Amino acid sequence: MSSSAPALPLWNAVVLGGGDPGDPFAAAHGVGVKALIPLAGAPLGLHVLRTLRESGRIGKVAYVGPTTPEMNPLIDERVTDRGSLLANLEAGVAALPDGARVLVVTADIPLMTPEQLCDVLEQAAQESPDAGLVYPVVTKEACDAAFPGVKRTYVKVRDGTFTGGNLFLLDPRLIGQFLPRLREVLAARKAPLKLAGIIGPSVLLRLVTGRLDVATLESKVSDILGVQARALITPHAAIGTDVDKGSDLELARRVLGGP
Repeated sequence: MSSSAPALPLWNAVVLGGGDPGDPFAAAHGVGVKALIPLAGAPLGLHVLRTLRESGRIGKVAYVGPTTPEMNPLIDERVTDRGSLLANLEAGVAALPDGARVLVVTADIPLMTPEQLCDVLEQAAQESPDAGLVYPVVTKEACDAAFPGVKRTYVKVRDGTFTGGNLFLLDPRLIGQFLPRLREVLAARKAPLKLAGIIGPSVLLRLVTGRLDVATLESKVSDILGVQARALITPHAAIGTDVDKGSDLELARRVLGGP
């Protein structure tokens, strides 16, 4: 009598491929948005779509933003760019069927591999199965080892120095709970006093001085957003390596080959 391993759960995915129509980086490469910049014979967004499909872990895909004909067969739901990150996130999630948890990924991380994506999904399922929001972060050491000399924005906490990933995982049933509060936080990011009022002065001070630990930060973010939020430390530097400027594109070309 033969036996087989249980099927791994599928995730739905929202790919954020919109952007500012006046983006000079995109315009310099003859396209309207960054996700359509060509790399190794394909738009940046197509590399991400291929990774999702080749992982074998993704069910339905909603893509927010303009596409090319070669991208469309890998997309289940095409969603018009709503003009802002959170509006695009909300529209992308709304376009997906109910049920599966949702992976949200930007369309500008072409170096992520299917194996790395599977690893992140497995780790999230094992470490944070009940979290409403899971956000992968990468250590500076992992980034420096994988891509020496590449500049990223890092945050130092007691547990180490990290850069944020360009994907996150969420329970779509909870999006209505945390999006309004997240909008408030983002609106306050350039108003220090207002931001301190939301985060709490003592927590903000410990964060900017590198004395905050990941567990306390998780707890505070969970309180602010009203859902259980967890950080996921991944060794995969490609998840924290987006293509934002010419040097990033040159790095991607060196890794993937082609123009």
